[in-house]
Amino acid sequence: MSDAADRKRLEALRAEIRQHDFRYYVLDRPTISDAEYDALMRELQELEQKHPEWVTRDSPTQTVGAPPSHAFEAVEHRVPMLSLDNAFDEDEFTAFDRRVRERLGRDEPITYQAEPKFDGLAISLTYVGGTLTRAATRGDGRQGEDVTDNVRTMDSVPYRVDLPGESEIEVRGEVVMTHQAFADINRRAEKRGEKVFANPRNAAAGSLRQKDPRVTASRPLEFFAYGVGAVEGVEPPDTQSAWLDRLEELGFTVAEHRRRVTGLEEALAHYHELGEKRDGLAFDIDGAVFKVDALADQKRLGFVARAPRWAIAYKFPAEEKITQVRDVEFQVGRTGALTPVARVEPVAVGGVTVANVTLHNMDEIERKDVRIGDWVRVRRAGDVIPEIIEVLPEKRPDDAREITLPEQCPECGSEVMRDEDQAVARCTGGLYCPAQRREAIRHFASRKAMDIDGLGEKWISLFLERDLVKRVDDLFRLERDDLIALPRMAAKSADNLLDSLEKAKKTTFGRFLYALGIREVGEVTAQSLARHFGDLDALMNADEETLQEVEDVGPVVARHVHAFFQQPHNREVIDGLLEAGVHWPKPDKPADKGPLAGKTFVLTGSLPEMTRDEASDALTALGAKVTSSVSKKTTALVAGEAGGSKLDRAEKLGVPVLDADAFARLLEDPSTAPD
Repeated sequence: MSDAADRKRLEALRAEIRQHDFRYYVLDRPTISDAEYDALMRELQELEQKHPEWVTRDSPTQTVGAPPSHAFEAVEHRVPMLSLDNAFDEDEFTAFDRRVRERLGRDEPITYQAEPKFDGLAISLTYVGGTLTRAATRGDGRQGEDVTDNVRTMDSVPYRVDLPGESEIEVRGEVVMTHQAFADINRRAEKRGEKVFANPRNAAAGSLRQKDPRVTASRPLEFFAYGVGAVEGVEPPDTQSAWLDRLEELGFTVAEHRRRVTGLEEALAHYHELGEKRDGLAFDIDGAVFKVDALADQKRLGFVARAPRWAIAYKFPAEEKITQVRDVEFQVGRTGALTPVARVEPVAVGGVTVANVTLHNMDEIERKDVRIGDWVRVRRAGDVIPEIIEVLPEKRPDDAREITLPEQCPECGSEVMRDEDQAVARCTGGLYCPAQRREAIRHFASRKAMDIDGLGEKWISLFLERDLVKRVDDLFRLERDDLIALPRMAAKSADNLLDSLEKAKKTTFGRFLYALGIREVGEVTAQSLARHFGDLDALMNADEETLQEVEDVGPVVARHVHAFFQQPHNREVIDGLLEAGVHWPKPDKPADKGPLAGKTFVLTGSLPEMTRDEASDALTALGAKVTSSVSKKTTALVAGEAGGSKLDRAEKLGVPVLDADAFARLLEDPSTAPD
């Protein structure tokens, strides 16, 4: 890979990891598994090792977590709350042990304090004179969130401990939720019709970071102490293990399955022993943490940017279980994509009962050869997302059935299409399909489509919730009284929306086609179709061969356009739109014979007399093609104020540039167009 490609990948990895940090640490809603996150971080570390001159202080490899949320007051950590480096196999753990001995200049085995790696939310508790005065989340390692009021509701956190009056000590540990508590809280949420938590870690984090401490008090949370930060007025012991013993004496809960181990062999034995006990524990752990026990050695070893050199988390492989595929259902997403979901015999994996496993797409099914009735090995990738690892062919029953892609959408009955080079199959009933309603309406109302001012996602959601709108044509049948009856919809707002809907009825053929949301039909293709056919009936009745006569329309686009108009449900909605009064000017002459036919224009900047969209419509009506980028084939660039990079590129390529006055003359007299 070239340096340029490395640099591009490095920046993409940093941006993606920062986004995942925000979702995990701030929103408590991770969208990828721990294993996937670790893989991204490992790739970034390797790139930065290859190009050390590119390492920056704000890189995710040099920082911890994410900035604190604005929902809580920020708290500065006196001693940074760093993360831990990970080992994923015995070779990596062995390399860690070797580095420790080399840095300490010792040949003899190192003594470690081994502890379970809790899967929860890290917090720090500050005690002044033995009284809890502050509790804070890890945040970005240097600044966290003040959650003192919430932590004070937890029975497992002592409010007072036996320490000298002039002392100050910061106790660090993990807030977790047991498997039983997690099951109970989700059961109650289901009964109330509320969203359930994905796993105990999310439940613990979400419960602790509540704005109302009474909500936290109602959630059964546990705190396990694993170390200390800043200390004043207290004589520290010599070892990590002694610190844990002292914390236990003060009344804190510490890990039961902790042990001092000496040397690599004992450490590995404890790791495997803890892994065997994992299923029987009341809470989630995802590995074992090994810390050099002697505090003096910890000080000598020091830190790197985001982690101590004297500790490592040796991660467990994802837990695996065997179960049977009972059935496969296809779920339809908001864009029409069909996702196969295996319904498996419920099985407990990592403290969570797994009954549904996504199969992603038909390529994945074919690659793994999954069939209904198969016995399969499943795991929760990164202890979060259930997945089928492999099929057990030796256990396949005689009546196992192959999984086939449905020909009709399970939501609306429209045809299902899957392109030869695509893994994803999609429903073609975009205007009608209930699963696609929200996205279809949002696109239909967008500025470059029907441009319905004031119809945002909030109102779309409310219309769907109140069953006022089922299809896009229902928008034009909304009644004023129904709108005013909605919460937060004042009379003036209702009138403004109805005015916008009335104005939107007058559009152009190209905008109308784009608003339909036909797959692969963007603005430019929609305009090309409008110019070529000029008439809706002619377009709807065109076969794939005829469609390919249109500029920019190849076999794939032609197939999607033809399939869309062949669906009776889509035609029904189009008829509804026309009956509601949606219309556009009929072309005076075929578009391919217009005065600007064969010419291509690009618009940039702001024009004094019309919007960019109005200018585009005016050019299209004269037979021109309007594109978004300047090339040698561009006839002219229409440049208003603040033309920007497109103007620079046009001048560089020698493309004619028309100012506002020249553009106005062109519209009055198309013969003035550049050759």
